Amino acid sequence: MNTKDYYQTLGVSKSASKEQIKAAYRKLALKYHPDRNPDNKDAEERFKEAAQAYEVLSDDKKRQQYDQFGHANYNNMGSGSSSTHGTHNMNMDDIFSAFGDIFGDMFGGSTHSAHKHTRSGPIAKRGHDLYKEIIITLKESFIGVKKEVSYHHFAPCTTCNSKGTQKGTSIQTCAKCNGSGQQQFRQGFFMYAQACSPCSGQGYTIPSPCKDCEGQSRKQIFDKFSVTIPQGIFDTAELRIASKGDAGVYGGSSGDLFLKILVLEDKKFKRVGDDLVCSVMLNYPQLVLGSQVEIENIDNTKHIIKIPKGCAIGERIILAGKGFQKLRSKTHGNLVIITKCHIPKKLSAEGKQALQNYSQYIGTDIENESSTITGFFKKFLG
Repeated sequence: MNTKDYYQTLGVSKSASKEQIKAAYRKLALKYHPDRNPDNKDAEERFKEAAQAYEVLSDDKKRQQYDQFGHANYNNMGSGSSSTHGTHNMNMDDIFSAFGDIFGDMFGGSTHSAHKHTRSGPIAKRGHDLYKEIIITLKESFIGVKKEVSYHHFAPCTTCNSKGTQKGTSIQTCAKCNGSGQQQFRQGFFMYAQACSPCSGQGYTIPSPCKDCEGQSRKQIFDKFSVTIPQGIFDTAELRIASKGDAGVYGGSSGDLFLKILVLEDKKFKRVGDDLVCSVMLNYPQLVLGSQVEIENIDNTKHIIKIPKGCAIGERIILAGKGFQKLRSKTHGNLVIITKCHIPKKLSAEGKQALQNYSQYIGTDIENESSTITGFFKKFLG
């Protein structure tokens, strides 16, 4: 019989926590493990003593009795556990079976899982998230649009109500592994586990699977629905559609559908932040004398803009609040109009004469091609 106090055996105080007791046992078990001390009877005895002490002190009820009655009286109580009658009554199978999680942690195995994790049926799991791209025009991103989304995804099986079984039948715990999903075997002092063959490691079997979903609790379908894409959506922005992804298995929640918005470029308009940028083509007199010009926004609304006298090419005229609506806000960006000058390739005789007269009026010799102003007029006059 182990006459040494269990706390002394593990080298811990009587106030030690469960974590401290476990750590102390791990240290001793690693030190005196039979595979590290072959043919060493003393090490084997120390190994068993540590296991006996850990079995009692790791159990709240046994530890309370041990503290109450003391070491000698506790071992004479005959509580029904082989470990309470001395280490000689404990064999290696008992130790590895009882504390397989400890040895699994130390040696990289999972020796105790069959004793800890049993299942009478499948575990409900959330379905996968799905991803799809939606292409829209810049105008549609400006005004907002409804788009139809069509895709394949897993939906709950309505025939079996996501149970995976035929009506009147149920999922059974695997008789071979008792629901653990593993079969254990021993080599030397080590216990090993491998996936149970009859249930493929699931821990359960489906004797009569649903014919529609073949026991999977869900089936793939083709679906479509309409989604509203809000005004002001940016290129590459993502919309999350809750619960529109794959259905979960065996009653698990559905995943989400993420729509990535791709905005096509426009020939006339460009987005810069929340501003909408375009250009207006003006002739030379409009730039010089000033003018009022009607322009059409991307949403086909009409606006009158004022061209100031002496307006330069590349001037930015801003219409406040006529750009993109800001997301999650009622405010808008601006419509920015950049001025350009239209230079005709052909002019009538009257047009040429008018430009020549203007050139003479401002004292410009259009024949002197080194002049910047002359170069400008030469574009008109050819």
